[in-house]
Amino acid sequence: MTKTKQNNKRHILWRYALVVGMMLLFSFWIIWNMFKLTVVQAPLWNKKAHTVLDSTIYTPPERGRLLADNGTELAANLEFYVARIDWLADGIVDDTLKKYIGPLCDSLAAFDPSLTAAQWRTKLMTDRKAILDAARPKDKSQKPRRNHAYRLFPQMLTHREYKRLRSFPFFRKPINESGFYSEKIPRRTKPYGSMAARSIGNLDSTRSHGISGLERALDTLLYGKPGIAHYLQLTNAIAPVEIVPAVKGYDITTTINVQLQDIVEHELNAMCVETGAEWGTCVLMEVATGDIKAISNLKRSEDNPDEYVEGINYAVLGYEPGSVVKTISMMVALEDGIVTDIEKPWQTGSSWAYAGGNPITDSHGGATRTARQIIETSSNIGMAKIITQKYGANPPGFKARLEQMGFFEPFHLGIAGEETPQFSKADVKDGGRVVLSRQAYGYGTRIPPLCTLAMYNAIANDGKYVRPRLFKKLSRAGEPDSIIPVTYIRKQVCSPENARKLRLMLHDVVWGSHGTARHWVQDSMVEIAGKTGTAFEVINGKYGARKRLAFCGFFPYEKPKYSCIVLMLGADRGAGASSGMVLKNIARKMYAHGLLGSAPDYASVKTKKNAKTEEVKTHPTLYASLNDKKYKRVQHDLGLKDTHRYARPEKVTSGVPKVIGLDIRDAIRLLEGAGLKVNFTGSGMVVAQSLSPGSHFTRGERINLRLKNS
Repeated sequence: MTKTKQNNKRHILWRYALVVGMMLLFSFWIIWNMFKLTVVQAPLWNKKAHTVLDSTIYTPPERGRLLADNGTELAANLEFYVARIDWLADGIVDDTLKKYIGPLCDSLAAFDPSLTAAQWRTKLMTDRKAILDAARPKDKSQKPRRNHAYRLFPQMLTHREYKRLRSFPFFRKPINESGFYSEKIPRRTKPYGSMAARSIGNLDSTRSHGISGLERALDTLLYGKPGIAHYLQLTNAIAPVEIVPAVKGYDITTTINVQLQDIVEHELNAMCVETGAEWGTCVLMEVATGDIKAISNLKRSEDNPDEYVEGINYAVLGYEPGSVVKTISMMVALEDGIVTDIEKPWQTGSSWAYAGGNPITDSHGGATRTARQIIETSSNIGMAKIITQKYGANPPGFKARLEQMGFFEPFHLGIAGEETPQFSKADVKDGGRVVLSRQAYGYGTRIPPLCTLAMYNAIANDGKYVRPRLFKKLSRAGEPDSIIPVTYIRKQVCSPENARKLRLMLHDVVWGSHGTARHWVQDSMVEIAGKTGTAFEVINGKYGARKRLAFCGFFPYEKPKYSCIVLMLGADRGAGASSGMVLKNIARKMYAHGLLGSAPDYASVKTKKNAKTEEVKTHPTLYASLNDKKYKRVQHDLGLKDTHRYARPEKVTSGVPKVIGLDIRDAIRLLEGAGLKVNFTGSGMVVAQSLSPGSHFTRGERINLRLKNS
């Protein structure tokens, strides 16, 4: 037994020795590595430490805001929150949850009424059980789910919503007791959603730099200046310390007016839906300053063909514009003295072959037309003859003249992708005379709608060619830094007298007896002047079947305050009935909101005075009803003794009945009784009709009415 004990003791000692030896070896290994790191390799690690400590870190600056003309935010940096609950937090035990779940669900139901308190309770308890079961599976073969963070709401919360949520009694507890925490996520937001979204633009994936629209064009101003930081060695960590603070980007005040932007987008969208257009663009500009108050670009949605979404910036891209260019050609003719008397007749006819090209035709014909009538009736032949009279021997001279007037100068508006007008080459030896004759009325050119609008704006502005402006002030920390002044491409692109003549011609287009927009753009509330234009879409160098339909003009006519252009592709009706109606509806809505100053209500009627027909503006009269029974019933039921009753509108013995001033029921009864088919828009009383009272019509012809609440 003694020998056995000795053998056991010897084995135990050997094991002890082995364990102690291994521990000593491990200790020596640790000591050696410590020595190697702190002494042998010290220079290497010190070098690496200095590399980190001496490195420069650039801290991103806060991006500046884009503001509307009144200071409201169009694009700004906001912080959003994702609210979460960690159901495996130590403090969330059944007894605690049972105490707080009732009041918590009442608060959540008040915060998000999409669910009742009972539904919130069921949802929380069901989701909690599912997360706990996944984190602690009964089946040992299943791996436990590590991610047990529960998202309380699918949407992100604003700072105000997060603060309110944090005030709930249960969520005021520390995170280890309530499990409540949040993730802060910075976002560049557009408070007005899709409104002018393309013009405002977007940022890249890092949310640092702009990639489109104003965000891109003004990126150097909005981005600011990065800060500089270095790492500093602390007791138990290395932390960055800012040496040079980041400088916030400029806040940029644009010229966009939110109310006008809403009106423009609504009316353009409504007409796109009504006419089935492929896309549409509209720009509204202030005449005196060139400030773009609204700009909208809509295209048919790929996901839903019945809806329209923000498209590319069609307003700054070049298109063959059609007859809206005739006004600009007429400006050249007046300034060059080709036309001195706008009442002097020109030989036009219905067909004219020039320089061996295909004959130019006019759909309305006519042996002669005055310069004034050439614009009113949109005569291709008349405009071509006027321009070729001077420039036929020198076709490139027409483009050179426009260049001299500043027509090809870039605006530097701040919208990415902005183009300048392009004219086809027009050398004499290459058939340039034919090209010139077409350019006179808009063919063989690519002109951005905004460039056309700027020239019309100059006409409304007595010839002052103001540069379109989309931003007007730079600010930082609420203090103005730079003011962007109103500038001019040319102080006078034409004389005030010639501008007056052009305004008169554009007035004839809408109000003349043969004006191409007379049936659609005349309005009893706002007097509009402008020009229609139609051109076929060009696809791969060839004309397609769809038309681009334009209307460019200004209002109110007597003292123009705003100019506007509308361009649509593929609408199912003419330029006046589509683009012209958009401009008219915008003007009417602006009038209704009191945005046209002291522009008077008027109805334009022609009266005989001293054996001469004159156009007189009078206030319209609205009639409640033609029904005698209704009048007597209202008078009796309300006990009215002294009442005033408007006279009935004058009867039209032949032709189209006059229904202005009537309610829609009486108007339809009269018009359908006469054999007309009726379309109407708006609500209230009839204030405009597309067919003039007393004019001849064909049975079954359609008449369009505009209604307005008095």
